Amino acid sequence: MIGHTLGLYFARRFAGSIFIVLATIFGLIYTLDFVELMRRAGDAVGASTGTMAKLALYRTPATAEQVIPFGMLFGAMATFIGLSRKLELVVARAAGYSAWQFLTPALIVAVLIGGFVTTTYNPISTILKDRANEMEAHIFRRGGATLGRVIWLRQRSVDGEAIIRATSLDSASDTLRSVQFLLLDDKGQLLERIEAPTARLRNGYWRLENARVVSTDLEPETVATYLVATNLTGEEVRSALGPGQAVSFWSLPEIIDRLELAGLDATRYRLIYQTLWARPALLVAMVLVAACFSLKFLRSGGLAKMVLGGVTAGFSLYVATEVAEDLGNAGVVSAMLAAWVAPAVASALGILVLLNKEDG
Repeated sequence: MIGHTLGLYFARRFAGSIFIVLATIFGLIYTLDFVELMRRAGDAVGASTGTMAKLALYRTPATAEQVIPFGMLFGAMATFIGLSRKLELVVARAAGYSAWQFLTPALIVAVLIGGFVTTTYNPISTILKDRANEMEAHIFRRGGATLGRVIWLRQRSVDGEAIIRATSLDSASDTLRSVQFLLLDDKGQLLERIEAPTARLRNGYWRLENARVVSTDLEPETVATYLVATNLTGEEVRSALGPGQAVSFWSLPEIIDRLELAGLDATRYRLIYQTLWARPALLVAMVLVAACFSLKFLRSGGLAKMVLGGVTAGFSLYVATEVAEDLGNAGVVSAMLAAWVAPAVASALGILVLLNKEDG
């Protein structure tokens, strides 16, 4: 194993480079988002410069989370190239250390950063993203997440199974608009059809106003208020219809269980959960990819070729990850396989290349 002092030195260098790269990316995303929000603000009520700056700050962590693997790649390449330029890797090799020994601190830091991103950074960015959505809905009068397509939900409750159709969702008040409920019996036969302009989600039930009830054995009638039992919460409805990235890592298991209990498709959230678990493995793969292109002795030239090769390989890994996630979302492969296959294959290829270059 590498010495304690030298290992800590390499780990500090690596962590410092990662922090600088990620801070630069965070600042760039924040600046671009702030400029875009100021452009959109116009005459919106309450859209002051300070409010837009706060809104951009709330939105940035969730966006930056998606590019953390690239930050790891660039930070690792910067560290290895810097160590090579100062001949520190040459000295380490001359002292009898192999590439695997001075790669170990970087891999440990990558695992620790991946664990922190999954367990701490992701929940915090989710909270800030929710606050940003509330602020944006209030400032721009968007009324929450109104979807421009027909919404379909399926639920199971003490009243049996129901299929819900609506034209839009106001997530600020958990209200479905132009809604239709199809209540089914245990055999899947239609019992009632309820139509209403709105359906507001309350604790354990939907409240339909001015509802028209059509039953199989009674004449159609219109009632001022009609209640339909449900075991769905507002968060679960928004999760089923909105972007899954807004869900915290710690709340994903419960949401998956409740969506499946309600008869909703939880494939997307199982994939997100597995992807977050695989985040440390993805960052480790990025470090190995960077090492494949950055451990070359720089006196022999080819710096531009090294950087281009590393960036191309990292981008290829990112594309492979996205393709695997698309296959997982489509149900072609399991969520676990879709989340872990790209990091596992990339790590295996990185190890193979390093074995050939360093020990071959």
